[in-house]
Amino acid sequence: MTRATAVLLLLSMCFSSAYAQPSKSASGDAEVIKQLERDWSEAQKTADVDKLGQILADDWIGLAFDGATSTKKQALADVKSGTMKITSITMGPMEVKIIGNVAVVQGSDTEKSSSKGKDTSGKWVWMDVFVKQGGKWQAVRSQSAMVK
Repeated sequence: MTRATAVLLLLSMCFSSAYAQPSKSASGDAEVIKQLERDWSEAQKTADVDKLGQILADDWIGLAFDGATSTKKQALADVKSGTMKITSITMGPMEVKIIGNVAVVQGSDTEKSSSKGKDTSGKWVWMDVFVKQGGKWQAVRSQSAMVK
């Protein structure tokens, strides 16, 4: 076996084992992110804009089911004013994929909610992207869709 072949074989074994199992840190971070998702839902339900402000990064942008986008500032104002309300929410399963300091979360929930006076209750699916900066995970992008 040539030296180059041996090096390639060794590298492939290292990478395959690294990708086969999440590290303890990644699985711990996944649980932190799932808790952030639960905290986010609870903060929306209780209109806790301070808590929401900690979860959402300053450059967060959300893409709603109708194609409209909103910034962190707009989202916090909508929750504070009651324009966006969640009165009850049950979280479904969540899947978290962590790649370095970026995490993608896909999940679902069933909620009783309204937006701009319109009933938006039902089952929702969503995806959030978090970035870890300064040791803290924050949401930077979100997208949601109502399940018909």
